[in-house]
Amino acid sequence: MAYQTYTTEAIVCGSFASKTADKSYMLFTRDAGMVYATARSVREERSRQRYALQDFSLVSVSLIKGKSGWRIGSVEAIRNYFLESALRAVRTSVFKQVRLLRRYVQGETPDSALYAEVKQQLDTLVSPVLSNRLVVEQVAHTRLLHHLGYIALAQPLSSLVNGSFSEVLPKLTQVALSKKLALAISQADTVSHL
Repeated sequence: MAYQTYTTEAIVCGSFASKTADKSYMLFTRDAGMVYATARSVREERSRQRYALQDFSLVSVSLIKGKSGWRIGSVEAIRNYFLESALRAVRTSVFKQVRLLRRYVQGETPDSALYAEVKQQLDTLVSPVLSNRLVVEQVAHTRLLHHLGYIALAQPLSSLVNGSFSEVLPKLTQVALSKKLALAISQADTVSHL
């Protein structure tokens, strides 16, 4: 029986060791949503996939849907958001964004708009000269939670979720927004079932 192979772009959100040399991965894909997939013998030294499938990596991956779930075929590394910068603040921003993805994005529901939004946010957050990093992180988290339906925003915050992420960034001159965004995120945390 031949299995269908899907090639898509994905962000590696986490990995878990299984068996002797296998590993399971949590992949946020453009075409299938959040997917759990296994890779055989990836923990062995001779494995070519082990370097591409590091946490926080953006990869092009071939996924095979089998009887027991998803399997990883071939992988090509595009970039690793975490390892690109030596600055602790940048790495913390990337970690927080991926942690939020792991917490709130559930199931194999394709959402290419959400994927594009998250990728654009990560591309912005890896900039080492980002002014007002805390506010930018909060806007990224708020946009993600709003897209997933966890929070509804009233004025003046509703303008932060309209348009692309790069269009919103020039509007972030007020530090006073930080408290309102923190309140919106904390309200989403109380609603969350996780």
